Amino acid sequence: MADKKNINSPLISNIHVAGHDVDILADKNLIKEAYDKYNPALKTAIDIIEQEIKSYLTLMSKPTLKSRVKSFGSYYKKLIRIRPDSFGKQDLPVITDLLGIRIICAFLEDIANVEKQIKNKFKILEIEKKGADRTFSEFGYESVHVLIEIPESVYEKVDKSALPKDLVCEIQIRTILQDAWAEVEHELVYKSEFSPFDLPLRRKLASMNASLSLADIIFQEIRDYQNKLNSELECRRNAFYEKADVVSRLKLDETNSSSADEQNFAERSTNLPFVRGTIDDLLLEAIHAHNTGDLQRAIAIYTEIIDSKPNKVVLSVIYKHRGMAYFAQNNYVEAKQDFLSSVENDEKNFRSLYYIGIVYSIQNDDKNAIEYFDKSLAINEYQSHVYYRKALAEYHLCDFKTAMDDIKKARQLGLEEEDCVKLYEILSAKQEMSF
Repeated sequence: MADKKNINSPLISNIHVAGHDVDILADKNLIKEAYDKYNPALKTAIDIIEQEIKSYLTLMSKPTLKSRVKSFGSYYKKLIRIRPDSFGKQDLPVITDLLGIRIICAFLEDIANVEKQIKNKFKILEIEKKGADRTFSEFGYESVHVLIEIPESVYEKVDKSALPKDLVCEIQIRTILQDAWAEVEHELVYKSEFSPFDLPLRRKLASMNASLSLADIIFQEIRDYQNKLNSELECRRNAFYEKADVVSRLKLDETNSSSADEQNFAERSTNLPFVRGTIDDLLLEAIHAHNTGDLQRAIAIYTEIIDSKPNKVVLSVIYKHRGMAYFAQNNYVEAKQDFLSSVENDEKNFRSLYYIGIVYSIQNDDKNAIEYFDKSLAINEYQSHVYYRKALAEYHLCDFKTAMDDIKKARQLGLEEEDCVKLYEILSAKQEMSF
């Protein structure tokens, strides 16, 4: 039999007592003392890692970060359950999630993005896809768990001796819904004395988990749709402004060539990944046709949406889009009428007001152009391009002082494009000549 001194030593396991192998648990009080000794440095370490992640993590939707040092109660329960390799070898045996950070994302696509950024920043020890192997009839949350080595940035502020040997940090990456499910499941299953083993309750949990998983997928599909639509809108808007810039440039410098390089639309794909039917699908199809140069088809689809008599907000948007298609055809009369109809349905649509001003400017009606530029700026005063076009109209009306004030505002808002700088130089020269 082992002597009493050895039995009471802090960390002994698998000793031989009365012919049997017996596990003697570590002295809980001694482990608690070690935990308390390391705890301040552990908190400092997790704070440093969390701030480091926050400083470089880049996503379209801002993630939420939570960090913690595992409480002693939870730590000790897991310690005696899993018996890590360091058990019995050091005063505070290390478990993988003693330090934990949770990154909660809005969309499924963000998980892979975060995982990639974590890989690029830290030394990875292990990556585990929790819940990925569950069947549809099983309940349980999904989550990506990334085990990282403690970065050198921690040891620049915390002495290595102040932290347990072989310390690691676990980073969990989840969506908002995955995190919500994990929290509820933890309360219902793991923290309760009663676990739902009977089939009806398990089915209910499985059904709820499936519903949340489906919701995550639907949210991602909507985000994919929005990304596609935003991409098409940005392309179409840039083409509209480019055409307007060409006309404005000709008015600013009549010696410029009157021809402009046409954008090559033919190389763009005309295939869309969405089923045609809803207004959203029709809008995306119309904008895509617009961007690929099929303006007649775009106008026909916009007209189909207008004829379906949607609400005023939708009408304002669709009239604006159709007006841009007419504009691309040099049909300025129809374009202006659609922009006016857009404003009739939504008087706060500052972009449509701006576009009306552009059409008036192209038609050499600078007084009306300025009126609508002012109306647009009254709603949104942070439009640098509107100040530039207003200054250009004022220049043509020989109101050089007001034009200079507006071109300065455009530049103060960050507009430093060649045309803006050129108009500023012309106006500066005019001012010098007036003295």
